[in-house]
Amino acid sequence: MIDYIAEYLENIRSRRVFPEVKPGYLRSAVPDSAPLEPEPWDNIMADVESIIMPGVTHWQSPHMHAYFPALNSYPSMLGDMLADAINCLGFTWASSPACTELETVVTDWVGKMIGLPAAFLHSGSRGKGGGVIQTTSSEATLVALLAGRTEAIKKYKTNGSDVEDAEVSSRLVAYCSDQAHSSVEKAGIIGLIKMRYLESDVFLSLGGGELKEAIERDRRQGLIPFFLCATLGTTGACAFDNLDQLGPICEEEGLWLHVDAAYAGTAFICPEFRHWLKGVEYASSIAFNPSKWMMVHFDCTTMWVKNSGSLHRTFNVDPLYLQHENSALANSIEQTIPCIKIMVCNKKVWNKRTSKTYKRRCEACCKI
Repeated sequence: MIDYIAEYLENIRSRRVFPEVKPGYLRSAVPDSAPLEPEPWDNIMADVESIIMPGVTHWQSPHMHAYFPALNSYPSMLGDMLADAINCLGFTWASSPACTELETVVTDWVGKMIGLPAAFLHSGSRGKGGGVIQTTSSEATLVALLAGRTEAIKKYKTNGSDVEDAEVSSRLVAYCSDQAHSSVEKAGIIGLIKMRYLESDVFLSLGGGELKEAIERDRRQGLIPFFLCATLGTTGACAFDNLDQLGPICEEEGLWLHVDAAYAGTAFICPEFRHWLKGVEYASSIAFNPSKWMMVHFDCTTMWVKNSGSLHRTFNVDPLYLQHENSALANSIEQTIPCIKIMVCNKKVWNKRTSKTYKRRCEACCKI
């Protein structure tokens, strides 16, 4: 298997990037039922080459220019091998202390690399903020939306309104740019939240004026604005929403500001690109994908929040079988959807590339 992987990556440029197959091609090439007896390893690998590979889009090929970067590396593969070999389930600190604590360390490393304010770090937020590793930015957006919904309902009911949560939720409204990723719309559908798409400017960027007008219009209609997803590096044009304008409005109006930097986030390793981050101090959460530019293979999304209590209030459950004697001392963000595969940190930390190496790589990509 190791030899096959090495040969595949060494000669990947000779393979056709996009397959010439028709939908359903695989069904007729494999048995209708799983084999009853084991097959020789050589036969299995022959099937991989003759049946699977003809239908593979080769994302690691230097000739692959579609969608977005999805870079891989041997250190990342080795880390994945180690994580899979250990195969422990890190759903609480007690289930594997190293898993939980390694996640907090690694997310602090990455947060510092991209210049996040100390409020988003485990080591700099006095226990309030910190990072978690999600599977995708789509999941991070959903987690942020659901946490923001919980906080909005709690805030509304704290003001003396004796209403059911469902009634408050039916009046909540969220916002994003018309350039936002489709996963923002899906998050609204899953969370049963009205999503307003605000018009971007000539630079495909969302500014404060559009947001302010939308908030005022919705408040007049008796709705409760509570959430904005701003994008740094849109999928269609790599446009950047104006955080410096949007942030103060969100703070003034009490909106949860989530920053989706899935595509461009890695570029903030380079200080010369951090002007796009101006205003991030107003954000409640931010996420980006190391699986795009950081030579860490899919799936890997790093997400940071200013107040981990909002995630606890939304997702935390504490049945007897999850309780342990160090529950009060374990400084971790647990119980997101799904329970975070914390062991994924092990495969990421194996990547021995330094911040300087990442910086040089980002600068080269931007020049291209």
